[in-house]
Amino acid sequence: MSNKVKWAVLGSGGIAQRRTIPEGIIPAANAELITVCDVNTKVNAEVASKFEAKAVESIDGLLSSDIDAVYIATPANLHCEQVIKCAKAKKHVLCEKPLGLTIKETQEMIAACRKAKVKLGTAFMMRFNSQHQAALQMIEAGKIGKPVYARAQLSCWYPPIKGAWRQNSKQGGGGSLIDMGGHCIDLLEMFFGPVKAVSCFIRSGVHKYKSEDSAVAMLEFKSGAIATVDTFFCIPDNSSKNVLELYGSKGSILAKGTIGQGQAGEMIAFLEEEAKAYEAQQSRQQADGIKIAPQPVNMYKAEIEAFSQAIIESRRPLNNDLLGLQSQKVLAACYESAKKGKRIKIKV
Repeated sequence: MSNKVKWAVLGSGGIAQRRTIPEGIIPAANAELITVCDVNTKVNAEVASKFEAKAVESIDGLLSSDIDAVYIATPANLHCEQVIKCAKAKKHVLCEKPLGLTIKETQEMIAACRKAKVKLGTAFMMRFNSQHQAALQMIEAGKIGKPVYARAQLSCWYPPIKGAWRQNSKQGGGGSLIDMGGHCIDLLEMFFGPVKAVSCFIRSGVHKYKSEDSAVAMLEFKSGAIATVDTFFCIPDNSSKNVLELYGSKGSILAKGTIGQGQAGEMIAFLEEEAKAYEAQQSRQQADGIKIAPQPVNMYKAEIEAFSQAIIESRRPLNNDLLGLQSQKVLAACYESAKKGKRIKIKV
């Protein structure tokens, strides 16, 4: 393996064209874009021309090109078949979440990649946000004490669009919960550890497409902490501040705008140096808190470089397949909870 991984992109329109190619693969020090493929041949040709890559019209053409790894950004219902095909061709795969539509599909994808001895990664790029990493270090160092409660929010305005696969559960696996809530749940598990049980509510409150436009999930962690995730396709973009709140027995970390596709937001920690006695008046001091503002990093670049380096060094990637499997288990439990109207334990 050379010091640069040769990449192909399957599904070159959408997030690949907007973010992962220009912000991730192109500037990555250890990556090189070789081939792109998309069902929309016009868009694919434009992407190929813009980024000086070879345009192909099929996955077979993509896999026969001189590549080491494939980034998959197609509709979720295609992930399982495509990942397995890439594995059989001995290509490493970084796949957008969800890895599959079901737990069974995800397990099949993982098994195929392990049999072929290729790496499978889950594209949870928000883990690479430098503020999220700084918050994680503080939590692991015990700065907020014992984790107690968290909230993660990610919403946008996503009106009905003809052919939009995220608005069709058969193609996307669900709506706002699986698409955006999946990121929130993964982040909270990074901070507080694995979820053991969930309660969830989903609705089609404003938009009348097949998948849900509204979702709120309540999470119980093995650590004893609890959390809520709220994610909507029917709230105007500027009305949702994509908050992240992490509370513990010794303080909190509060953020706006770190969840999302941008490089940085606003994050402040409010910490207590030592335990205090009960205060009957419960007065709140107007303290400024500690601003958490490490050097911003582009999440897409960091994600591609991390996965590429794992390939080069023949080691397990940070954004690995087990993250995708755990995400699928929690999301499946959330949808089951919403359907049955009761608390659901996560199956180990």
